[in-house]
Amino acid sequence: QVQLVESGGGLVQAGGSLRLSCAVSASTFNSIAMAWFRQAPGKEREFVAGSRWTGGATRYADSGKGRFAFSKDRAKNTVNLQIDRLTPDDTAEYYCAAGYNLRQPEIDEAGRYNYWGQGTQVTVSS
Repeated sequence: QVQLVESGGGLVQAGGSLRLSCAVSASTFNSIAMAWFRQAPGKEREFVAGSRWTGGATRYADSGKGRFAFSKDRAKNTVNLQIDRLTPDDTAEYYCAAGYNLRQPEIDEAGRYNYWGQGTQVTVSS
């Protein structure tokens, strides 16, 4: 069983930065993969960034390359998402997700994740 709790969302002006965190509680971290997704009103949920807990490169959506930074803190069992140079297009609910036994090409596939947090809202004003 996995429990995920996100934090760090809020209202920020365009050009600003935010750091989202996801506290992870899991019976085992063996073969677990973690990711961030987001969903804007009226749009489908989309992949932002993700990685296996151990091994494998971090993958980013093209929209976030250079602005998003995904990190894992194994001592604190958290995953983080730093977002810089925010734009109004980044406004969305951001979700932390976890899944087991994902292959590297599957990191961006929402259907491969069985566990989801409740989400944290990011709103960017122009």
